[in-house]
Amino acid sequence: MTAQNAVESRTSRGSGGGFRPDIEGLRAVAIGLVLLYHAEVVELVPGGFVGVDVFFVISGFLITGLLIRELERSGRVSLGRFYARRAKRLLPATGVVLVVTAVLTWLSVSVVQWRVFGGDIVGAALYVVNWVLAGRSVDYLAEDVGVSPVQHFWSLAVEEQFYIVWPLLLVLVGWWVRRRTHARLRPVMAVAIGVVIVPSFVISLVWTASNPAVAFFVTPTRLWELGIGAFVAIGAPLWPRVPARVAWVLGWFGLVAVVVSAVVLTEQVAWPGYAALWPTVATALVIVAGFTSGRWGAASLLAWKPAVWVGGLSYSLYLWHWPLLVTATNLWGELGGKKGLLVAAASFVPAYLSYRLVENPLRFSKGLSGSNRLSLSLGGNFTLVGVVAGLVLVLAVPTSTTNPEQGGGQGQAAGAAVLGSAATGGGPTPGSVASLAEVEWYTPGATEAVTDVPPSYARGCQQDQESTEVRVCELGDPDGAVTLVVVGDSKILQWWSAIDQIAQDQGWRIISMTKSACGFHAGMQNQGAEPYESCVGWNENVRAEILEIDPDAVLTSQRKKSALEDPTDGSTLSTDAMVEALEEHWTVLGDAGIPVIALLDNPSPGGNVYECVAENPDDLSACAFDLDEGFDGSGAPSMLDAAERVDGAQTIDMSPYLCPDGTCPPVIGNVLIYRQGTHLTDTYVRSLTDDLASLLVPAVDRAVE
Repeated sequence: MTAQNAVESRTSRGSGGGFRPDIEGLRAVAIGLVLLYHAEVVELVPGGFVGVDVFFVISGFLITGLLIRELERSGRVSLGRFYARRAKRLLPATGVVLVVTAVLTWLSVSVVQWRVFGGDIVGAALYVVNWVLAGRSVDYLAEDVGVSPVQHFWSLAVEEQFYIVWPLLLVLVGWWVRRRTHARLRPVMAVAIGVVIVPSFVISLVWTASNPAVAFFVTPTRLWELGIGAFVAIGAPLWPRVPARVAWVLGWFGLVAVVVSAVVLTEQVAWPGYAALWPTVATALVIVAGFTSGRWGAASLLAWKPAVWVGGLSYSLYLWHWPLLVTATNLWGELGGKKGLLVAAASFVPAYLSYRLVENPLRFSKGLSGSNRLSLSLGGNFTLVGVVAGLVLVLAVPTSTTNPEQGGGQGQAAGAAVLGSAATGGGPTPGSVASLAEVEWYTPGATEAVTDVPPSYARGCQQDQESTEVRVCELGDPDGAVTLVVVGDSKILQWWSAIDQIAQDQGWRIISMTKSACGFHAGMQNQGAEPYESCVGWNENVRAEILEIDPDAVLTSQRKKSALEDPTDGSTLSTDAMVEALEEHWTVLGDAGIPVIALLDNPSPGGNVYECVAENPDDLSACAFDLDEGFDGSGAPSMLDAAERVDGAQTIDMSPYLCPDGTCPPVIGNVLIYRQGTHLTDTYVRSLTDDLASLLVPAVDRAVE
């Protein structure tokens, strides 16, 4: 969401370059909606996120109008001058904010997040962070990542990418028009823009329906919104001919529609998609009406001096408010509406200071105005400052506490020295919380734990949360006499390395079918606040696939212990519904002669163990948790109950190797146990290969008999 559209010296300009105070006021409305929404005043404006769509339309209008006027005036567009103006207008303030954001992140966020957020800051400085966030939104392994302090830069990135591409398109149009005597610039430009934004709108509809998390952030789904503003700019010579009364109606209707959209729409609406037509078209009507609506039109209200002042400050406000809100939340917890409003109001102070001391002095510098090269250099240097700020935060991550004899290595390489030691006592006596005081090193390091995952992810063996298609991978012995299907969510996938090694040793063929956050059962899970519908479709397809394969046994595990009692209601969960859902799938397989082996979910810690370890390197006992509580919070109870109801179903419990004395320590045998919430590090799983084999091999033998 953005206020990055002040494009002429210090004011908004209309079709002929004249000052448009109503557009400054419209910016004030947009930034006000964004501030209220981000300040968690959701009871007033649950759809305050539409402020970004208002900004997009304004940007498309102003930038296109600027370029058209230059083409009509001189027949050409000076790309150097255009990019120089953008550089000195936008990049200095961005660089300052990113440096401050890096410092605030260092002070307020756990060290395990520094690397991720430092990378985000680099992406923000280079204006590609929208793609970074889009990738993270569908990355199951990134579920522990907190709210990025530069998340708001996604819309600034969209606009910067627009600023780079749009002038090139208009230059091409201008060149084509000059070569054709009878061609008229504005009609040709309208066709060219239509060729861009119609596909963009179609992409927005398709992606919003199929992959909304990605659609929200990426540029192709947003170009059409900027294009609406561009169409308004192209038609600028026509709008003064609109009768004043019609313009009066259009203006007030548009302004009211923008505000009502923020009040009526909620986060439950798929966005952007067709719903974004509401605030974008309404914004276009306000801009059109501002050409002729007269004294009592909406433009007169928007031209109110305080609104114009806030609109002029909107870019700075947008830059500053989000890092301050995120930092306050990190320090004090959820803010709520009142505290959120106070923090948002406080952002006026740094916004005004940076506006007066950084933005304006550089924008109006006579030396910079006379040299495009110098302006571009200035902008490039401030971009470099932002990149360096992010890289410093990445490099500030402390060195991992790994085996010094391994040369500071980590993950699987350093872990090789301790594989197999978890149950036998490499280093301190495993399972003893008191012995944690003796731990001098462990692997993987706490700041690398989230990357200590099985190779199944690199092979793309886990289906995402959107698709119902069955993704199949094979491991073990491809010619094995015994075939096992491994099915479920990431809690069975975490055992991949150990299962693969056991299968190779035993001569088993393993067929893996897993899906993010989707257990193997016949029920309906929840996905956030919504029913996880694609999980149901995937389960139906998987069950059919297993029956067709007809394996010797199925090995499964899962995180969820509850399912929805009513699939149409995303709020009522119960363990009984999950037990019945497991029982149904397992019974179908059992009746087909395919026994089920349930590898019980591991005990669930109440928080992120690796983050606790990073923050308490001298007191690892602070990161231990009770086995009984961990068991109750896991998917194991439901799996146990279902196994008791299904003939031939077996269970395997690995908790004695995770919590040997009834307490679950963060480190056993110099190996860090947990990563990504409740998941096990791949290094620790590998260390348990022999222990898992001692339970799994007899279970498979019984199933095959």
